[in-house]
Amino acid sequence: MDYLKVQVVESSFVVPSEPTPTKALWLSCLDMVQSNKAHTPTIHLYSSNDAAAADFFDLGRLKKATAKALVAFYPLAGRLVDSDDGRKEISCNGEGALFVVARADGDLTIDEVKKFKPSPELRRLFIPLIEPSSIIMAIQTWSAFCKHGDSAAVELPCHDRTLLRARSPPTVHPDALSTLQPRLVLTEPEGPLAIEIFTISRDHVASLKQLCGGTSTFCAVSALIWQCACVARRIPPDSQVRVMFPADVRRRMRPPLPTHYFGNAVIRLYAAGPAGDIGTAALASVAARIKGAVERMDDELVRSAIDYYEMAETNKRRTGTGILPRTDLNITSWLGRPQHDADFGWGKPQSMSRAESVRGGSMHLMNDDGGTGDVRVLVCLEAENIKELGRLLYAKL
Repeated sequence: MDYLKVQVVESSFVVPSEPTPTKALWLSCLDMVQSNKAHTPTIHLYSSNDAAAADFFDLGRLKKATAKALVAFYPLAGRLVDSDDGRKEISCNGEGALFVVARADGDLTIDEVKKFKPSPELRRLFIPLIEPSSIIMAIQTWSAFCKHGDSAAVELPCHDRTLLRARSPPTVHPDALSTLQPRLVLTEPEGPLAIEIFTISRDHVASLKQLCGGTSTFCAVSALIWQCACVARRIPPDSQVRVMFPADVRRRMRPPLPTHYFGNAVIRLYAAGPAGDIGTAALASVAARIKGAVERMDDELVRSAIDYYEMAETNKRRTGTGILPRTDLNITSWLGRPQHDADFGWGKPQSMSRAESVRGGSMHLMNDDGGTGDVRVLVCLEAENIKELGRLLYAKL
């Protein structure tokens, strides 16, 4: 990518096309956990071959769709600020969302871009610098307005974050602590990190799920990665290892959150065990540990998690920077995410991926770009271990 230069043609703010509420929007502790992190940099690649040339990348149409989407998703046109008591909130002021147009110099095809691995350089080239106060776009509504205009059928989001307010007083059930991810303890890298994307075919995914007793794709694939990582990292057999993962709570609460609740509704769970057991046990046994953590996520666990995070936020606890210790993995599932279907009128994206992944020990599961049912595993790991991880992973398929 050293030869590639990207020139910014235009940078402006798009405001809602209609008046929107002007108020301070209270944030739940689950929102606040995410507000302490940078936004997730993603790339969607579209080709003019999938659309009429005259309609492809029509800036006026894109801006109009952005303005319409911001009416329903008006917090995205606001700014993240600190309230008088120091708690973060969204100032819904209609200032608008950042809209940047850029052009790449030189001959560059979409197939070449699809081969780029997530990296700081890829992020620098393709992701505009966004100030901490800006907020990411509601892609599905935006693309629907761009494709269908005023006739787009869009359901209004629910902005009531108080649905995830902590109890008074906060109460954490004792059993919850065995499933909720504890505060991360990050370390400095001992050597260089590397990024790879491993692909597991649809047929192999089906075999893994059957081998694990018909469990979910997430549990089966995560079990395989966890097992292989323990061996590739040469972790002592008696060391305690953990696999951590975010879990959506929307349908686990009683009553459930509204279908179109617009806010972070994710808690972090974990499964653990001795490295020797995880590395040598039957894959079904490893998957059962992960599935067990997921199945324990009921309304009480969710409420306990909210209370736990609320107390942690009150005490100003922060994650910090660094990488995960070698005994830990963090696996995030993007399987089935609607961003893969964001159609602006140019067809579905030919590729959707992260632009950057720099925390060692972090992995993402993503659908294959071609809609084949394959699963891509984006891995950021110690460079000395990543090839062995790939060898073990494919040897077990």
